Amino acid sequence: MEKDLSNYRKSYEKGALLLKNAPENPIALFRTWFNDVDQNFPKEETNAMTLSTIGVDGYPKSRVVLLKKITDEGFIFYTNYESEKGKSIMANRNICLSFFWHGAERQIIIKGTAEKIAGNLSDTYFNSRPRGSQLGALVSNQSNIIESRTFLEDKLKALEAKYEGQAIPRPDFWGGFIVKPVSIEFWQGRPNRLHDRILYNLESDYSWIKKRLSP
Repeated sequence: MEKDLSNYRKSYEKGALLLKNAPENPIALFRTWFNDVDQNFPKEETNAMTLSTIGVDGYPKSRVVLLKKITDEGFIFYTNYESEKGKSIMANRNICLSFFWHGAERQIIIKGTAEKIAGNLSDTYFNSRPRGSQLGALVSNQSNIIESRTFLEDKLKALEAKYEGQAIPRPDFWGGFIVKPVSIEFWQGRPNRLHDRILYNLESDYSWIKKRLSP
C-alpha cells in the first residue's frame, strides 16, 4: 500500500546561527553544540553519528557509529578494521560524518580523511570498555556471513572460559580511526525552511574560512 508523506512537515523554531556569532574555529562551535545537546536534550544519543564511506564495490554506504573522542585534530571512533567499513576506509580515506539532533533542530556534516590512531591509544580505550564489550570485539568477525546466532553465543562462551580471571587483549584487527576534517557545515533549523547554514573550509595554511550558505 502506498503511503503519501507529502504532508509530513515540521516548523523549526528552536534556535538561530548567525555568521557574526560563529567562532573562527569550527571545533569550538562543535564542542559548544555537542555540550548543549548533551545537557539539554537527555533523550538524544548525542555521540551517535552517521558514517558514510565509499565501499570497495563503488557504492556509498552509511551507518550509525559512536563518536568516542573530540580533539583539536579531529574526531575518533572505534571499529573492526576488517569490517566492511574498515576495508572501505582503508581503500578510500575520504569519508563523511553527520550528526542530527532532532530535539535541538541541528545538523553537523563533516567531510574529512580518516586514518588509524596509534596502537597504544586504541589499547587504552579497549581496556576501559566493559568486559562484555571487549569479548564482543573478539567474538565478531564483523560483516562476515555466519550460520546462526548460536554460533556467536557459543564462541562467546568459549572466550569467557578462556579468559576467565585474565585480562583480555585488544585484537590487532580492532582499533580507532581519527577523522581529520577538511570542511564542517553547521545547520540550524529555522521557520519557513529558511534554515541557517554555516560552512567552514580548511585552508592550506590550516586556518578556517567560514561562509553562510543559502538554505
